[in-house]
Amino acid sequence: MRVLGISCLYHDSAAALIEDGEIIAAAQEERFTRVKHDAAHPTHAINYCLKEAGCDLSQVDYVAFYEKPFQKFERLLETYFAFAPRGFESFRTSMPVWFKDKLFQKEQLIKTFKANHPTFLADKRLLFSEHHLSHAASSFYPSPFADAAVLTMDGVGEWTTTSLAYGHGNKIDILKEIHFPHSLGLLYSAFTYFLGFKVNSGEYKVMGLAPYGSPKYTKPVFDHILDVKSDGSFRLNQDYFDYCTGLTMTNDKFAALFGMKRRTADEPLTQIHMDMAATVQAVTEEVVLRLCRSAAKETKSKNLCLAGGVALNCVANGKVQKEGIFESIWIQPAAGDAGGALGAALAAYYSKAKSPAPRKTGGQDAMKGSYLGPSFSTEEVCDRLTKVGARYVRLERKELVARCVDALANGKALGWFQSRMEFGPRALGSRSIVADARSPKMQSVLNLKVKFRESFRPFAPMVLREDLSEWFDLDCDSPYMLLVAPVKKEKQKPMTADQEKLFGIEKLNIERSEIPAVTHVDYSARVQTVDREVAPWLHNLISGFKEKTGCPVLVNTSFNVRGEPIVGSPEDAFRCFMGTDLDVLAIEDVLLLKEDQNAALAEDYKSKFELD
Repeated sequence: MRVLGISCLYHDSAAALIEDGEIIAAAQEERFTRVKHDAAHPTHAINYCLKEAGCDLSQVDYVAFYEKPFQKFERLLETYFAFAPRGFESFRTSMPVWFKDKLFQKEQLIKTFKANHPTFLADKRLLFSEHHLSHAASSFYPSPFADAAVLTMDGVGEWTTTSLAYGHGNKIDILKEIHFPHSLGLLYSAFTYFLGFKVNSGEYKVMGLAPYGSPKYTKPVFDHILDVKSDGSFRLNQDYFDYCTGLTMTNDKFAALFGMKRRTADEPLTQIHMDMAATVQAVTEEVVLRLCRSAAKETKSKNLCLAGGVALNCVANGKVQKEGIFESIWIQPAAGDAGGALGAALAAYYSKAKSPAPRKTGGQDAMKGSYLGPSFSTEEVCDRLTKVGARYVRLERKELVARCVDALANGKALGWFQSRMEFGPRALGSRSIVADARSPKMQSVLNLKVKFRESFRPFAPMVLREDLSEWFDLDCDSPYMLLVAPVKKEKQKPMTADQEKLFGIEKLNIERSEIPAVTHVDYSARVQTVDREVAPWLHNLISGFKEKTGCPVLVNTSFNVRGEPIVGSPEDAFRCFMGTDLDVLAIEDVLLLKEDQNAALAEDYKSKFELD
């Protein structure tokens, strides 16, 4: 049985295709259209999935949508009526959009499928999952566990913002839910908005900014804004927010509570902003820990699966891992709405096929490293690069890796485009920018000259799985860069007395370890472990670097600039290469050096994309 899952029309549209329970392909629409967080119908992603599966839509048994639009509309209406007459402006703005496009999504989806695939009986084969069930299915079914507590946390689905389920065999039983407007994801987004960053994309910045501050405002948050119980259940005081009825996340009362006004995007970041970031991060961690303790008691399971946007908070995940509430944790790498496409497909499959439980080994998961997107042969790469005027050499694989290792050891920044594209928001060594983690200057160089983004934004280390315990205080796989752990004490460099007195961003350029480019101000790192069996092309590169330098750790950041989707094609990679200070580019067995290129092909990437 083949099932195609789709998510779209809000943000991060995606498609995923499964066949008899096996994940064949998955991709986000933004990687094809080059529109960050593209919400459009995922036509390109669907076509890719069908091509990868070697079929057309008429050979697909069901198409599963990741949520129930009418229930979402019901929540919107009930919320407006509950708060009336407040929010009339927001109501007047949103209703035409709903009546024009969103209320009749089923008809729109059927119409779109019929236009693109005339032989597909969309009206008979279109299914609708529930938003948080899609999240739960995306996490439990591909996990290596036969049973698990399944915790999903995000902004909001139809009504649910947080859910606890128990996954066992081929079933997922929803046990508890927290409903809108009480949402941990929306609380984090409210602080994101208040700090002057974009909601649904700037949350990463808040997490990265938090270690530069102190959580000074947790008391007013717990006293006035957030009522959280010992089991992690919570309520938000809506007197401080405007997301139910307005066009903003917070209001004047929120600002008055903290004695500051909302920061605009062009204002400098100060210590108070860093303290606000530290506050919401600390509050989030406390709520997540309580929810996880409660989940362990409720389900009696030794395993935990996580999904939903809050599950991308790798610092909170690291705290859960460190506390040992569960023996094992597995986090869906596409934890946000894009992953809902995969979850909808899996939920539909195990519902309709009445199939036995997924085969669980207790070891590898079923996500194939999340390398589920398109790939390109070397011949195809050469053809595409020739057409855009690139100058390149084709090498044997061993020589290509050796030359890339030499470049990295000499302080060069490498664009690394290999094998199948990653599914989810993280680049995992397939569409990555790679650099030497030992360089004290590399973080600021990559941020300012390659990524064109704020200097405080952290980078992640990728480390050979066999060398993990020597470099990081972590004793489990972390293939998806979703756990934060301390750098080993013996690899750290203690701060001097004068350095200890520094505040905020002044701490940025202090060399804290033998791998300063990936060591955050609190000596932590967002770890990605690299397994030879899962990603041999990446393992070979890091192994070569280790052989040359003795260090099995490299910087890994996504192959894009701020505001741009991760590159999806060789042409995208070449344009980014020519628009930044990247030195070297490797696409399959093809190597490009910046000095060899036609300078006329350079692009002004610095101003090409909006701030993220």
